[in-house]
Amino acid sequence: MSNNNIKTKAIVPMGQKIAFGLGMLANQMFPAALGIFMVVLVENLGMPTWMWGITFFLPRILDAFIDPIMGFISDNTRSKWGRRRQYVFIGAIIMGISFVVMWQLFRESGIDYNFYYFLIWSIIFYIGLSIFSVPFVAMGYEMSDDFHERTSIMAISQWIGQWAWVIAPWFWVVMYDPSWFPNADTATRTLAVWVGISCMILAMIPAIFIKSKSTIDETSFSPLTFSKMGGSLKEIFSSFIEAFKNKPFRKLCIATFFIFNAFNTVAGFTFFIVVYYLFNGVSSDAGIWPTLFGCLGALSTTFIVIPIVSWMSKKIEKKKTFLICQGISIFGYLLLWFLFIPGKPYMFIFALPFFSFGIGSLFTLMMSMTADVCDMDELISGKRREGIFGAIYWWMVKFGFAIAGLLTGIIMSAVDFHPGAATQAEGAVSGLRLFFSGIPILGTLIGMWVMRDYDLTEDKAKEIKEKLEERRELQSPSH
Repeated sequence: MSNNNIKTKAIVPMGQKIAFGLGMLANQMFPAALGIFMVVLVENLGMPTWMWGITFFLPRILDAFIDPIMGFISDNTRSKWGRRRQYVFIGAIIMGISFVVMWQLFRESGIDYNFYYFLIWSIIFYIGLSIFSVPFVAMGYEMSDDFHERTSIMAISQWIGQWAWVIAPWFWVVMYDPSWFPNADTATRTLAVWVGISCMILAMIPAIFIKSKSTIDETSFSPLTFSKMGGSLKEIFSSFIEAFKNKPFRKLCIATFFIFNAFNTVAGFTFFIVVYYLFNGVSSDAGIWPTLFGCLGALSTTFIVIPIVSWMSKKIEKKKTFLICQGISIFGYLLLWFLFIPGKPYMFIFALPFFSFGIGSLFTLMMSMTADVCDMDELISGKRREGIFGAIYWWMVKFGFAIAGLLTGIIMSAVDFHPGAATQAEGAVSGLRLFFSGIPILGTLIGMWVMRDYDLTEDKAKEIKEKLEERRELQSPSH
C-alpha cells in the first residue's frame, strides 16, 4: 500500500483536534446513554435478566465481527474524499436514526414483542456504529506522526468525550422524577430522540471538518468489488492475523480487553448497589445519588485524570504512566468496598478520583500507543493500516463488551438479585458488591501484568519514524 498519498503532520491545529473530539463525544454518548436506558428493560418493562443479557450480547458480537471488514474497506477505499470521511458520515446517520427508533418501546406491546423489536433495531444500530467508529478511530491515528502529539490528540478527544459520562447520569434524574415524566419508559422514548439526533450531528462533524487527500488515483489498494470479495475476505483474515502477531499491539489489545471489560461487567450494578444497598431498594429515596456516582466520576476523569495522564506520559513515558494509573484505580476499587455506607451515601465520593484513573487513562494512552504501533507496522509491512489496527483493537473491546453484558445477567442470576423486586434474597446485594470491586481489580491486575514488558518506547518510536521518513524520501518522484 503506497504511502505517498497518506502523510500526517507533526502538529495538528486545535480546530482539527476539537472536531475529532466532538466525534468522540458522540462515540461515547451513545454507549453512555445505552448504559442508563438499558436498566428500563428490566426495571420498567419487565424483561427477565436472561433476555437483558442477550440484548447486550448478540448485537455487540455482530458488531465485533463487522469491524475488521469495515477496517479493510476503509483502508482500501479509493475516493476523492479520501479513505474515511464518507463512512463516518453515513454511519452517523444510521446510528442516529436507529437509536431513536429502537427505544420506542411500550409496555402494552408485551415482553416478547419488545425483546425482538429492541434486538433487531439494536443490531441495526451496531452496524451503523461499526460503519462510523472504525474509520473515525483510524482518522485519529492518521492525524499526527509525532509521539507526544498523538497523546495530545487523544487526551483532548477523551476530555471532550468524557462529557458524555458527565451528562448521561443526569438521565436518571429525568427518568425517575414524576414531575418530568410519568414513568421511566416514557422518559426513555423522549430522551432517545434528543440523544439520537444530537449525537448524529456531532458524529458528522469529523467527516465535514477533518480534511483528507483524495485516494481516487491510488493504484496499490486492494480492490473492493463483489467479484473480488472472496479474495478480500481472505486478505482481511490475513491482515487480522498479521496485525495481531505484532507483539506490542497484542499487549495493548489483551490489556484493554481485561481492564475495560472487567469494568463493564459490573458497571451496570452501580444503580442497583446505590438504590438497594444504600437506600434499601427505594429508588425515590436514592434521589440523585446514582447520578452523582457517574457524573462525579466523569468529572474526575475530565479535570483530574486526563490532564495528569497527559503530563505524566511526557515525563515518564506511556507504559509507566499506564501502570501507575491502573495501580491507583485498584486502590479506588478497594475504597468503594469500604465507602458504600448506608446512611452516608456521600462517602463514596472520596473513592471516585482514585477509581476514575483506571478507565479514565486507558483509552487516552492505548489509542496513542496504537498509533505508534501503526508506524511500526508500516516499517515492517510497507502498508498504512490504521483501519485494520483500529478495527482489531476495538474488536477486542466490543467482543469483550458483549461477553461483559452476558456476564452481567449471569452474575445477577447467580447472586439471586431481581431488579424491581420489593425485597432481595439474603446476600444478593452483598454479592453484587463483591463482584463490583473484585472483578475490576482482577481484570486490572491481569492487564498490568500483560503490559509489564511493553517495549515500544519513545526512543524506539522516534527511530521508526526516522526510518519511515528515509523510505518515503527514496520513494518520492524526485528519486
